[in-house]
Amino acid sequence: MTYPDRSSSPSPLSPAPTSVDRERVVQQLSLHFAADHLSLDELEDRLKLAYESASLAQLDALASDLPAIRGEDLAPGYAPMYAPSGTVPERGVVIAVLGGTSRKGSWIVPRHLKVFAVLGGCEIDLREARFAPGVTEMDCTAIMGGIEVTVPPGVRVESIGGAFMGGFEASGGDDLMLDPTQPVLRVSGLALMGGVQVKVRGPSKKMLARYEAAVRGLPPG
Repeated sequence: MTYPDRSSSPSPLSPAPTSVDRERVVQQLSLHFAADHLSLDELEDRLKLAYESASLAQLDALASDLPAIRGEDLAPGYAPMYAPSGTVPERGVVIAVLGGTSRKGSWIVPRHLKVFAVLGGCEIDLREARFAPGVTEMDCTAIMGGIEVTVPPGVRVESIGGAFMGGFEASGGDDLMLDPTQPVLRVSGLALMGGVQVKVRGPSKKMLARYEAAVRGLPPG
């Protein structure tokens, strides 16, 4: 495998990449992984370089040697965004007590995320989030409150939670035909006189635009 030369200083003819440029290439690499153009180790290596590349030329070179992505081979939103293992927090907490808390947009999901809702509500939207390859653990506790988790297509959901005078529901995402290399969200915990709901929801317009731009190899318009 050939990577761009990082031993020399960036060329003045190649500007530094912006956050939009990095997002585009990370999306491309995630799509190539979903299309079996990259192994898990290759994905990890290239993602790491995507965040370290000092010039736009170095960044673009990370996907330039890969086959073309055929949009018809991948359903829009099917390939979740990945993050290099070294950038993923080991643990994180989201808490709502007598109020509401939401986590959405572009963010890196910790490997172990605890979510507490006590007489309040938590909304966790993972559709634009970046996942570590492998299993992500989410421990949900709802006491006279509610937790709603929205998962993008392409993430396998495993639910091992329970409820007492409440509900703990996970719908969709358990398809055994999913590629075993796709990320897994393992949801556990307890709903006590409250509710936990995990659902798979299609991509937003913003996500579709980002997907289409990545397939074309262009920055989002």
